[in-house]
Amino acid sequence: MSLSLPGGFRFVSPLRDGARRLLDLVLPPRCLSCGEEVGVAGALCAGCWQGISFIAAPHCARCGLPFDYDPTGEGTGNLVCGACLARPPNFDRCRSVFAYDDASRSLLLGFKHGDRTDCAPAFAQWLARAGAGLLADGDVIIAPVPLHRWRLLKRRYNQSALLALELGRLTGRPVLPDLLIRRRATPSQGGLTAKGRARNVEGAFVLNPRWRDKAKDARILLVDDVFTTGATVGECARALRRGGVRAVDVLTLARVVRPVILDEVGEAG
Repeated sequence: MSLSLPGGFRFVSPLRDGARRLLDLVLPPRCLSCGEEVGVAGALCAGCWQGISFIAAPHCARCGLPFDYDPTGEGTGNLVCGACLARPPNFDRCRSVFAYDDASRSLLLGFKHGDRTDCAPAFAQWLARAGAGLLADGDVIIAPVPLHRWRLLKRRYNQSALLALELGRLTGRPVLPDLLIRRRATPSQGGLTAKGRARNVEGAFVLNPRWRDKAKDARILLVDDVFTTGATVGECARALRRGGVRAVDVLTLARVVRPVILDEVGEAG
């Protein structure tokens, strides 16, 4: 039995707590990344934790790109990167948990392509912390970046939908897994340039007519696994705005900060 308490805390009954402890004795919790035994389920070992480049301020107020330092020294959080100044994105704000690099690659790709769906609850906790400012508004509706039905059939799960659903359970925010429809099967984004990625997903998404009234004038929090160039989430935001959505924020598990081999991150944004 589990009871919700004010402030988001939860009371877990002694019976359930005892069952969890017994399970931990039989199947000790393992690090989400390397598999080393850890103290609690859904955690990283000390070595893997230190290797992950978690993103924190200072960063771009629009796209969330981390800065090496705050040139103003004021810590206001209102700095905008050159790319966003030159070409403002279709979304309002984007935040990400960690940088996609050598240390986080296996963690992200294991979840995305390796059936590591067990990681979703822990990842949702990280997303809730990184996106606290985006989740603060009372009318936020969470929605994932959709997969085309043929890709979903092949992969068997949409990793972004898993993140969105777990984030909704954790925060109490409503989730619409099918708010967006991917109306055509786009080739993988892997290996494409930024312009090629944008062309690849152009017009690929549409607001689900079923939710048009509910989404009108709402603030949507779009969840994805990784932000690469922003092409996918940008096109999703465009489709949402065409459908009458008031504002679109983006929350991702990882984001590319420095050049990587784009083949690895596939169809992600």
